Parts: sequence; C-alpha cells; structure tokens
Amino acid sequence: MEEVVCRTEDLQPGEMMESRFGKHEIVVCRASDGHYYAFLNRCIHQGAPLSKGKLCGAPEPTDNLGEYKFERDGDILRCPWHGREFDIRNKGCMLANEKFKIKNFKVMEKNDEVIVYK
Repeated sequence: MEEVVCRTEDLQPGEMMESRFGKHEIVVCRASDGHYYAFLNRCIHQGAPLSKGKLCGAPEPTDNLGEYKFERDGDILRCPWHGREFDIRNKGCMLANEKFKIKNFKVMEKNDEVIVYK
C-alpha cells in the first residue's frame, strides 16, 4: 500500500503538517536536511496530536560544565501537551529514553510528491 500524503512544495525544512495514510492520522515532517518523515499523529504518552506541537531543536551539552548550545533545529518533534520530544531523524525515538518511540512510516519522494508506504 502506498499513498500520496502531500506535495514536496507543501513543506519547507523544519515544517510539518497533518495528513492521512489509509485509516491513520499522521504527521508528515520535513527535517532540517530536507528529508521527509511520517509518524502516527499521536503521542505515546497520552495521545496528544503531535501535529499541534512543533518541530524545534534541543539543548546539547558543551565541554564546559553547565553550558549548553541549541542544536538540531527542525529535527525534534515536541508534543503540545507535555513537551515529550522525539527525534524525527532517529525513527521517532524519544530523546529522554530511546526505547520508546512513536510509530513511523516509510516515506519516499517521487515526481514532486511525498508518498507514504508500507
């Protein structure tokens, strides 16, 4: 099964949108590197619609104790209800604990279309 979920021009790097894939509500994300990713549009914590959250970055530690820098802008999907953060470039793994992740779908680009498939 495969389905066109949007056109490539619908999303710029660091943007996301709600769409459908079969019976599933999904969120389609375009990472900072331009690649597309798709996930079930429900947070694993309490089912919040992830498309209502935001794509952002995350603080990363530096070599200086207590100092952080902001990295990976446009690659972290943050839940709108409780702030859970998921790495879209790492199959939707939760930043705080990689053993938890949101359901992801396979994505390909073809003829200016973003296609989700099984």
